[in-house]
Amino acid sequence: MGKVWVLGAGQLGAMMRHAAMPLSIEVQPVDFNQSQEVVLAEEDVVTAEIELWPETPATQTLAAHPNFANKAVFPRLADRYTQKQLLDELNIATAPWQLVCEKTESESLFSALGDTVLLKRRTGGYDGRGQFWLKQAEATAVPEGWHNEAIAEKKIPFDEEVSIVGVRDREGNMFFYPLTLNLHVNGILMASIAPLERLGKLQKEAEGMLRKLLSSLDYVGVMAMECFRVGDHLMVNELAPRVHNSGHWTQAGTSISQFEYHVRAVAGLPLANAVVKGQSVMINLIGVARDNRWIGVDAAELYWYGKEVREGRKVGHINLTQPSLSALNSALGKLKPMFPEPYPQVFEWVEKNLPVS
Repeated sequence: MGKVWVLGAGQLGAMMRHAAMPLSIEVQPVDFNQSQEVVLAEEDVVTAEIELWPETPATQTLAAHPNFANKAVFPRLADRYTQKQLLDELNIATAPWQLVCEKTESESLFSALGDTVLLKRRTGGYDGRGQFWLKQAEATAVPEGWHNEAIAEKKIPFDEEVSIVGVRDREGNMFFYPLTLNLHVNGILMASIAPLERLGKLQKEAEGMLRKLLSSLDYVGVMAMECFRVGDHLMVNELAPRVHNSGHWTQAGTSISQFEYHVRAVAGLPLANAVVKGQSVMINLIGVARDNRWIGVDAAELYWYGKEVREGRKVGHINLTQPSLSALNSALGKLKPMFPEPYPQVFEWVEKNLPVS
């Protein structure tokens, strides 16, 4: 079996490598700017942990390999303009939008999309960056440098933010995790809860939307679809053609993690249904120093990324899975005092949204 090369050497590639070890599959993440030559065998396969990458000798070598899974998909979904076009082509619900052209003015956007409009950079800008709100009441103008570089979206008064992660192999077999409830603060994912019985009524709709996307793109591997819940229906917010932060709970909470699913799919190994082990919560670690007391709490599984701690930076996450809600609530109660602001509010959100035991 060939090696699986990952374009990018961040935490997602590292977790793919870890997930592949029990299967004796060699996964090799590659830093964009590494100086050593990348030498691939004919039977090797290439994937990526990120949608957009710079042109360097390493990335050019990987991108030129004939077994680069989803090579044509990455640029299409990395650009929010072509991503939105795809959703419209497939008749998948998403926020009304339009391209910010060279001469687009805020008044025309207010006329088309309402009195509050969100500008998003066409590429990059995840975790709340690369966004700008236009508000008619404040006579906000399109910022300099955003013309031809952004899309504009209507503000959606959503009830909740949810996501679904699915996988597809080369034969078209597909499997999906339960919908995940997510909390974002300033555009950054802070916590996820899965599964939730009350979201079950939306599972079929979510799977249908993601199934249509995976099939139309002839996609191989894991894809995440972030959605707004608006009443009893879903509206797609963003697509990620890769493993995703909101799927990290699957490492502890299911028999096959999203990282193993992705490796299996791109390596051509059989897929199977991922069995849910219990109630799961994922707490993202954003700009907080490591505290080894965390791993002294029952069921708390720490993934520390080994990065320098900076404000707003993802430096790790904690997964908790328990078959009983009382045990899970006990673990959360022990963790809560160990965290600074704004984490008390994050834990309160988790407690509020977990089922009543």
